[in-house]
Amino acid sequence: MGRISITRRLTLLFSLASTLVLLALGLVIAGSVEKHFEEQDLEVLQDKMEQTRNALLRSGSLNGVDQTHGSMDHSIGGHHSLEIVVLGSHQELLFSSATPSFAVSDLLDAARRTPGRPVIWKRADQSYRGLALPVTSGIDGGNSMVVAVAMDMLHHESFMRSFQWTLWLFMAGASLLTGLLGWTVVKHGLAPLRTMRDQTRVVTAQRLSHRLLVESLPTELCELAQSLNEMLERLEEAFMRLSGFSSDIAHELRTPVSNLMTETQVALSRARTAEAYRGILESNAEEFERMARMISDMLLLAKSENDLFVPHRQRVRLSTEVLALFDYYDAVADEKELRLTLEGDGDVHADQLMLRRGLGNLLSNAIRHARRNSTVSFVITDLAEVIDISVTNTGDTIAPEFLDRIFDRFFRIDPSRQRSSEGTGLGLAITRSIIVAHGGTIAAQSSVEKTVFTIRLPKITKM
Repeated sequence: MGRISITRRLTLLFSLASTLVLLALGLVIAGSVEKHFEEQDLEVLQDKMEQTRNALLRSGSLNGVDQTHGSMDHSIGGHHSLEIVVLGSHQELLFSSATPSFAVSDLLDAARRTPGRPVIWKRADQSYRGLALPVTSGIDGGNSMVVAVAMDMLHHESFMRSFQWTLWLFMAGASLLTGLLGWTVVKHGLAPLRTMRDQTRVVTAQRLSHRLLVESLPTELCELAQSLNEMLERLEEAFMRLSGFSSDIAHELRTPVSNLMTETQVALSRARTAEAYRGILESNAEEFERMARMISDMLLLAKSENDLFVPHRQRVRLSTEVLALFDYYDAVADEKELRLTLEGDGDVHADQLMLRRGLGNLLSNAIRHARRNSTVSFVITDLAEVIDISVTNTGDTIAPEFLDRIFDRFFRIDPSRQRSSEGTGLGLAITRSIIVAHGGTIAAQSSVEKTVFTIRLPKITKM
């Protein structure tokens, strides 16, 4: 099925609602007019019934009925559609203003079932509204007579048919008109949506900085426009991060690939000894190992940022992991005459290998940038709901504007150190991803030649 536009849908709903309202109004008007005619006829019928009863009561005998003919005929003067019928106790016709247009049985049945109440008699294609009432007088030996007053409804029915035809015709025209007006109003009301459409059309990969003008939109669309602006902001940030990541990867890989190509071309430029070829291959192997580590780290970062990195959690004793790292980096620390110290302990629920890698990256970074003959200390603080791990080293101070950026991929404070055999520039970024995956946070502080990295992890819950 084809999709229905909002304009058409709202127009149909508006037309339907207005048609229902007009229909209800038409029914009320038609009913009110019909009720008015009924009350008007009833007033005339009750008046003529009262006049007829009074005329009969003044007649003292059956012979006096003839004398009432004149007064009865006079009572219906000006009402050519009005008929008066008087029946005796034996259902004989005592008086009739004209030849009755309705059956005598209908008259007697109306007097017996609904005396004094208006009824409608049907005779062929003709309808009458009338009253039938038993009357007791001195005529016919004091027996009860039946007096009926009826009125032809032809004029009223003709008027009502004409009125209803005009009313329904007007309603049909009004429905069409309200539909047209509804379409115009909806078309105008949805103009801000078309404005939003035109504004979003200019958004491309090269123009993600474009934002919708929230101030120029109606209140109902402000939240939608704000949500779209927030989405564009997230897309722009992700696109810029992806573009920067791609540029960093190309830059980081270009140097080792260029070195490999240069060394290989030099090696092939002339014949060399087996030892020379072995030295070249060993150098190339180191570059390949560095590239492999870089690719592995980038894959880990990509998985962690896309919620694909799910650590296998278990109880981990932090002091045990830190001491194991001290043993691993002991030779490097001795080379720089560094002292490695540990204070405190605690347990966390974490992936052991991943957490060891994150802590190892911090320790390696602290050793690399520590001043010779200084101390690199680990302090584990067991708090109420979390465990803090602080890694402190004495060395160069990190400027405040770089404290948030040091966790970005390939970021180096000294741009001249783009090539380093000590790392790939992804260590701190990987550490942050590991800590975040475990529901923790990491931050850095640096002042007076002292740099402190603080990790905060959720405390292990009792099973």
